[in-house]
Amino acid sequence: MAAQGFLLIAGFLLVLLVLARPLGMWLARMINGLPLPGVQALDAGLLRMLGIRTGEMDWRHYLLAILLLNGVGLAVLFAMLMLQGYLPLNPQQLPGLSWHLALNTAVSFVSNTNWQSYAGETTLSYFSQMAGLTVQNFLSAASGIAVIFALIRAFARQNVTTLGNAWVDLTRITLWVLLPLSLVIALLFIQQGVPAKPAALSAVLPRWRGQSSCCRWGRWPRRRR
Repeated sequence: MAAQGFLLIAGFLLVLLVLARPLGMWLARMINGLPLPGVQALDAGLLRMLGIRTGEMDWRHYLLAILLLNGVGLAVLFAMLMLQGYLPLNPQQLPGLSWHLALNTAVSFVSNTNWQSYAGETTLSYFSQMAGLTVQNFLSAASGIAVIFALIRAFARQNVTTLGNAWVDLTRITLWVLLPLSLVIALLFIQQGVPAKPAALSAVLPRWRGQSSCCRWGRWPRRRR
């Protein structure tokens, strides 16, 4: 067991070492506002389609954009959790959360704390987890990275009053950093047979001391080798 743990840590450090330079250079281009190789046309097209102006902001406008995004996200997630029983993708017919649990959960995920005081499998619907919590997993992380971008620019641009464009930073971080990394990790999980098919409680799984329990998700069939 100890050997397996050391191999896992060594593998993690190896991945970090391999990705450090290319990912660092990719992030540096984002910080400096340079075109992103391979996705330059698509990136510009998406920004135009979303109506995002690429002009830079001063620190007040940058801060306001970050607070606005997280404030709206908090309100939407809070309402989504309370109204869960009326929303789709809820095969277990789970009721909405109490206002204090919904508020605690919403604040936790919007602030990237992700602290959960409930059993997710028996408390939250698929819609709440996919359209609510998962979205905030991306947006809260993007907000944190965007603030770091602004801080780096503030140190590097000693005689400049602008800190970049918050909406451009948030969009690029989400589309060209977080989503690709998440896609790769998701494919690894699928390859390992992690449950990935939404379904009601059905599968019976073996449990400790001979007991059994139900799995909330179905499972994609795996090919026999």
